[in-house]
Amino acid sequence: MKNMIFKRKLPVPKEIKEQYPLTEGLAQIKEKRDAEIADVFTGKSDKMVLIIGPCSADREDAVLDYCTRLAGLQEKVADRLILIPRVYTNKPRTTGDGYKGLLHQPNPEKEADMLEGVIAIRRLHTNVLAQTGLSTADEMLYPDNYRYLSDLLSYVAVGARSVENQEHRLTASGIAVPVGMKNPTSGDFSVMLNSIMAAQHSHTFIYRGWEVDTTGNPLAHAILRGYVNKHGEAQPNYHFEELERLYNAYAAKGLENMALIVDANHSNSNKQYWQQPRICKAVLHSARHSDNIKSMVKGFMVESYIEPGNQKIGEGIYGKSITDACIGWTETEKLVQDIAELI
Repeated sequence: MKNMIFKRKLPVPKEIKEQYPLTEGLAQIKEKRDAEIADVFTGKSDKMVLIIGPCSADREDAVLDYCTRLAGLQEKVADRLILIPRVYTNKPRTTGDGYKGLLHQPNPEKEADMLEGVIAIRRLHTNVLAQTGLSTADEMLYPDNYRYLSDLLSYVAVGARSVENQEHRLTASGIAVPVGMKNPTSGDFSVMLNSIMAAQHSHTFIYRGWEVDTTGNPLAHAILRGYVNKHGEAQPNYHFEELERLYNAYAAKGLENMALIVDANHSNSNKQYWQQPRICKAVLHSARHSDNIKSMVKGFMVESYIEPGNQKIGEGIYGKSITDACIGWTETEKLVQDIAELI
């Protein structure tokens, strides 16, 4: 009995990049953005970054509409904030069920098609950059697939369920842009910090059938997203005492570029998505009362879309999340402007 059926050999990343290339002009835009973002994480810039966008990038038209609005907002806050569109094209599912993202299903109402998915995610990230001038963020759910987007992404996140995985850590060490390591669902800071340490160091390992050497990624950093206690209850970790505790643990490890992004949703909000603006402001309030926290917090991660809330697949409401609930555009616009004023 066969438990794994090999359907077809997919093109390697180099082939997909040759078929759907990044123009020299767009590569230069991304290079400039990458340098500006890196300066935030190294402390050379006093700006903050805001990784913001839908829980999942489910349809190209709505995502491009959202990112176009974001580009207009970026112009208004350029002296304080760097907005990085959150274009998440592959989604971890706690039980394995549910929509797994554009990579799996270019059409959420149809069967999975991985070849079309690979093409769809590259096209979407490219079109966002081409139409808005904003380079993007995505989650590295599958380390092998990172190379399909390696010339496009300006920010990479490693999720709470992946942060203990060796392949994620080693792959992150070979990435040239900031990689955020989320705290695990248990909330254990030491797991997250060990992951950052591994990503900041050089390694030799097998990747996509190759023996590779990496130089280490000094821009690897922490993301606090809350956690779940032994009773399955969501617990936040964005409060003043938790931030101070993380700073001290970071310092004890002697890691480069002590940097933190606070994820305002997930267990930090107990998925009460409308709480995200309050949580961002609470962290900024803590930063005003602690130089340690101020030096460490580099920005926020926010789930936001055109329409607030979420919907079931097939309901067809334009610009409304089909996975976790998001704040809508009206709230997004106000939040971005508020953060810019409070920095």
